[in-house]
Amino acid sequence: MGKDIATLKRLFGEPRLDIVEVFGRKLQFTGKACVLDAFFYPEGKGGTEIVTHVDARRSDGAEVDRASCVEALSRR
Repeated sequence: MGKDIATLKRLFGEPRLDIVEVFGRKLQFTGKACVLDAFFYPEGKGGTEIVTHVDARRSDGAEVDRASCVEALSRR
């Protein structure tokens, strides 16, 4: 939470998906253990986009602990 796009790319590599929306952006990172969706919105008016929410799940859709998913993806 609170990290910018460049930081997440350094931690997890290139995202599987990069979806730009009108007011935000979503990056999706995948690994054997899980799928992590990171949602970015600007910090203040005209500010840098930072992570404001994350979702984590297995490839079959079952929920997983977000911290465990982050740890697994950062070890790749």
